Amino acid sequence: MAAPSQYAELARQLSSIGALRRGLARSLPVECPSGPASVLALLARHGELRTGGVAELLAVDTSVSSRHVAHVVERGWVERAPDPHDRRSRILRLTPAGREMLAELHRRTTDLFARNLHDWTDDEIGRLISMLARLRDSFGPCRPLPLDGPES
Repeated sequence: MAAPSQYAELARQLSSIGALRRGLARSLPVECPSGPASVLALLARHGELRTGGVAELLAVDTSVSSRHVAHVVERGWVERAPDPHDRRSRILRLTPAGREMLAELHRRTTDLFARNLHDWTDDEIGRLISMLARLRDSFGPCRPLPLDGPES
């Protein structure tokens, strides 16, 4: 187990990642901010979803995911279709225009990392990816964490 001071430093470093995330968001096209971009990425990764499923995967309230979904639907990047298992519900699926926008988002993000990490080796980037995945997996499914420590 690491020393408490190392956990405190880890918390500080992760807080600074917020600035990096905001920088990444600024590289996105104005018409596709980070929330709607996340919806496109989720649909590409998971296939058809309901708005509630998007909210769950983003770990946000349904009202937030509904706004993001409305944004991508209005631009023609996602279509709503009747859910074959529950005709009262709608499923979301990427359109060809949505796949094009997602490709543009990937290009921009990849270019940004390539410019800023040009002096990193493939091994260093691979280790960072592995460690970030391990960190994420250590916390389990995305959900709010209690501020007063783990439940007993």
